Amino acid sequence: MEHENPTNFLKRPYAGPVRQRRARTQRKPSFPITLPLRNYLRNYAREHSLPIKYRQLERFLTSAPLYDANGDDTLWETLIYEPFIMRQLSNGLKKIYAILKAGGDLSVMQHLYVDRIDYCVFGNSKPFRIRIVNSHNDNQDYFYIKTADASRVYGLELEHLLSPNRMFFLTDGDTLVEEHIVGLPGDIFIDHWLESKRLRPIRVAKELVKFNERCFVRLLGDMRHYNFIVDITPDFEETQIRIRSMDFDRQSYDGRKTFYLPQFFKENNTLVQFCVSHIDTKTAHQYQREEHALIARRMDIIDLRLKALLAAMASDDLAPRKNLLQLRSELAEHYESDSFLRCDSMGELVSHSLNHMRDKARGR
Repeated sequence: MEHENPTNFLKRPYAGPVRQRRARTQRKPSFPITLPLRNYLRNYAREHSLPIKYRQLERFLTSAPLYDANGDDTLWETLIYEPFIMRQLSNGLKKIYAILKAGGDLSVMQHLYVDRIDYCVFGNSKPFRIRIVNSHNDNQDYFYIKTADASRVYGLELEHLLSPNRMFFLTDGDTLVEEHIVGLPGDIFIDHWLESKRLRPIRVAKELVKFNERCFVRLLGDMRHYNFIVDITPDFEETQIRIRSMDFDRQSYDGRKTFYLPQFFKENNTLVQFCVSHIDTKTAHQYQREEHALIARRMDIIDLRLKALLAAMASDDLAPRKNLLQLRSELAEHYESDSFLRCDSMGELVSHSLNHMRDKARGR
């Protein structure tokens, strides 16, 4: 298969600064949460009554650009509210944090305060980022409030079920609350950590191959280096890394097969070239098979829950018809299986892709 050959990583060169491209990226439309998905979220404790909704955070007076420690524009803006509105928001946001982190135990709120509310106009979900600070030790944490786009919700839940990562999020009507995902943004990792002697190149290469597979079989798109993070964990002998998604807006939307393969984005080319120089085809195939076996095992463990999610997804309209027709045609050619041509929704394509992968992993 084409994506199994690591030499394909070299097909596209790197070009251009990322910040300019972000502003020009065409926005994907937001899809509402339909009744089948809402029922799924209620059944699996993802739906919760929240004291603050997305629209309430839009009542700010003004904003100021937020710069990082180096003086670079972060593309986030810090918001300023009327004092009485800020007091209302602070109490509600602390309650949301308690629900997200402590199962609703409000006693954790006593020593917390909302230090800052930021807003990003470039994301599809136009997220608000809430910074919570512990007054006892100045420890800080973040969470996000976004518009509840069905594509993103499906992406978050598929990540939770099929990847090694757990995702904590809640919905309430048209509001989505997400926990902060800790790690180095991919572009920063590439610029400052890729050549670090603390990391073994083969471990980086292995993780890129496995990440590439996870995205492709569940059709998570647009994994450019600013849409994933790298989690670096010191181990007793060597440092481990894991690449994980932090943006799920383009779950099963695009019609191009390559859009679901991180290896083909020019923004990732530096990382891809580094990995190709440290791994051979046989080893890459081994890592692919390992990841397929792990995903298949997870599918077996959460079989009923996954089927419920995919049934809701199959009934949803998550992409233009032309995208569906293009993607199912390209997947049929890729896998040399006309069975993909019978899929009539993006949800059905995801389900068929996962089942096809599981059958192959088991030698069927």
